[in-house]
Amino acid sequence: MRASVIVFPGSNCDRDMAVAFERAGADVTMVWHKDDHLPEGTDIVGVPGGFSFGDYLRCGAIAAKSPISRSIVAHAGRGGYVLGVCNGFQVLTETGLLPGALMRNANLKFICKPVDLTVETTQSAFTSGYRPGQRITVPVAHHDGNYQVDEATLALLEAEDRIALRYVDNPNGSTADIAGVLSANRRVLGMMPHPERAVDAAHGGTDGVAMFRALSEALVSA
Repeated sequence: MRASVIVFPGSNCDRDMAVAFERAGADVTMVWHKDDHLPEGTDIVGVPGGFSFGDYLRCGAIAAKSPISRSIVAHAGRGGYVLGVCNGFQVLTETGLLPGALMRNANLKFICKPVDLTVETTQSAFTSGYRPGQRITVPVAHHDGNYQVDEATLALLEAEDRIALRYVDNPNGSTADIAGVLSANRRVLGMMPHPERAVDAAHGGTDGVAMFRALSEALVSA
């Protein structure tokens, strides 16, 4: 598996994501946002958490206009895999790769704590390492993680089994407790919780390991 992890000004989880991919056996390349192409042979793009461009204007809005973002969209259009976490999720909605928008948390406070999630579907390379309905614990760290979609989009996501993860106890007001959603072809996942922060027992838990391991296995066998 060849993974490219994007680095924007203000990214602060890029190394965490790279380490998570490396532990799953990936060959990882860090890619600066001003590059206009992904490394040849990239299987999956990781769009990490942080505060791209200081969250100025709107979270992820400026990053979505960086040169590399055009290549990410093209990669996804070719059927390539993309994982966007936290600010990366915000970037994916701003590029149009995923529906919806991320708003200010309902309590208007920054939230940083472990949260419980339920795995809503295992029909994706990202979630195939879990059991349907499995409860996992993954940290969140965000101020604008309130995922919002209209009723028609929510109905579509549910009908197409594209809600990947839900909060057990919704921390931010997200529609239908949604913590992560898939693209129509199931090869793009955006999620607010940080699986890359849950790959080492010394850091509090390892429930994120199955996601990166399943991705590696899916890509190696493809």
